[in-house]
Amino acid sequence: MAASMRVRRLVVGATATGLLFGGAALGLSGTAAAAPGPTTVATALTGGHHDRCEWVKGHWAKEWVKGHWEKKVHYTKTWHKGHYDKHGNWHKGYWDYDRHYKWVYVHGHWHYYWVKGYWDCHHK
Repeated sequence: MAASMRVRRLVVGATATGLLFGGAALGLSGTAAAAPGPTTVATALTGGHHDRCEWVKGHWAKEWVKGHWEKKVHYTKTWHKGHYDKHGNWHKGYWDYDRHYKWVYVHGHWHYYWVKGYWDCHHK
């Protein structure tokens, strides 16, 4: 029984491989039939510009930012102590977070930023 199972697997694998390659060959023949005819030399020379293109990889770039005034957020954290009210109930203490804006001077500095990769095509 084990030998027949091996034979079955072999036959199924061979059939699947044949179908796979047959489908690929059929697909390529349809593509070849739909391909346009040969072009003239003049259109072939003016149409291609990929030989002048060059891929520039992504990289970090920097630029100088001169000193300027900037509005920045400042957070203030205040603790309010717990207390008893006039009815004798205890109110526990809590933190209060307050946010306000303040104008500050930022000195000149380098600003780093990411430049994504791009195609650089030279038109000669």
